[in-house]
Amino acid sequence: MSYNDNVICVENISKCYQIYNNPRDRLKQFFIPKFESLVGRESTQFYSEFWALQDINFEIKKGEAAGIIGRNGSGKSTLLQIITGTLTPTSGKVLTKGRIAALLELGSGFNPEFTGRENIYLNGAVLGLTKTEIDNKFDSIAGFADIGAHLDQPVKTYSSGMMVRLAFAVQVQLEPDILIVDEALAVGDALFQKRCFRQIEKLTSNGVTLLFVSHDQESVRTLTNKSILLDRGKQIMSGLSSEVLLEYRRLLHDEENKFYSNLTEEISERTNTETVLEITKSESISASNEDEQQETLRSDKLSFGEGEAVIDKVELFNIQNEKINVFNPGENIKIRVHFTVNQQIDKLNVGVRIRNKEGVKIYSWGTLNQDMFKLSNGEKDDLFWNKKFDKGQKHFVDLEFDCSLGSNLYEIQASVSYEETPDYFSQRILHWRDEAAFFHVHVLRDVYFFGGLTDLKMKAKW
Repeated sequence: MSYNDNVICVENISKCYQIYNNPRDRLKQFFIPKFESLVGRESTQFYSEFWALQDINFEIKKGEAAGIIGRNGSGKSTLLQIITGTLTPTSGKVLTKGRIAALLELGSGFNPEFTGRENIYLNGAVLGLTKTEIDNKFDSIAGFADIGAHLDQPVKTYSSGMMVRLAFAVQVQLEPDILIVDEALAVGDALFQKRCFRQIEKLTSNGVTLLFVSHDQESVRTLTNKSILLDRGKQIMSGLSSEVLLEYRRLLHDEENKFYSNLTEEISERTNTETVLEITKSESISASNEDEQQETLRSDKLSFGEGEAVIDKVELFNIQNEKINVFNPGENIKIRVHFTVNQQIDKLNVGVRIRNKEGVKIYSWGTLNQDMFKLSNGEKDDLFWNKKFDKGQKHFVDLEFDCSLGSNLYEIQASVSYEETPDYFSQRILHWRDEAAFFHVHVLRDVYFFGGLTDLKMKAKW
């Protein structure tokens, strides 16, 4: 790296923390390895290593605005503390040129017992300004902070919003060469944030170098021209902010899909286990206690029914016939309902109801709906309602649709019912299951975006 061309150079920065299970291990680590080294033994390690950062490299030129993005725990704050000099790296080095103004943790650099006025002079002195220089800038700082009479009150009495107002006002009015901002502006109100962003843009246009950390992707896109993406302490990508933000959204999408897939599988496995236990329990009851068996089924919080047929499990598949629980709008969703028949029967209807996590019923449909449509068109062949099932027979029905749902977590309720007539007017529920399965719909903002419960497939014309 050429230091002459850059005001911040980060070279192979790594930071490792030693994690001890208890305080005694820390004491052992201090003495025992030294003793083992003296007697020629291999040193024992009483801690585990946690690498907050691993081999981070980038450079920022004078007047550039750079963003650092990543999920919580990716190492952003650790990196900023190393750049500002408040934290020492395990390996690597950081070179900076010029005065650094850093807005990191809320209230950092303030003495809580001092008033706001006293803290302005304290911070100015730390940054190397004389009292006269601070006097000349004091009115501008107080005017930007806009906290009125609270300026002469102890900082410990300030709200979080007042604290960040004063901190930001001090840092930007002292004309730094490098301004570092780490999420602190998030606690300010919308009007103050607007003033801050305008001031940041003014500083960068005057040649101040900006290092900006925020979860607000639009702020990063607006304020910076290059960005660095961190994930679990590793540098995933660096480059134009628009390209890095796209990769960041892909990363978030993959992580969200993984989370919801694990969540839905966990819930489905739990509910399937409960059903197996329920069926096992019901089969152990003698025929003479059939009324008692039905009462037990009805009282169960997740399922009820008369028992001539039972829902075994519900699975979800994509168009490639792969088991999956996370979908995007436009993709094909196949709901497979497995059921077992406990006595010879016909005139069955297998159906589902879909609800979102807020409990709103989105849709209900079953094999009888398709049979009714066929009958209305004069078709009488290949009706599910006409199928006859023998005792002990296991079967499944696939219900397919193209997803037009909005981003949400959805519950599938499944049922098998006896329909005396093919019109839903004379129905007996043989088995109903709440929480039979779950799936998540994730809208890809950069591909096909809409808001609300469902996609109305609107078109714009002009």
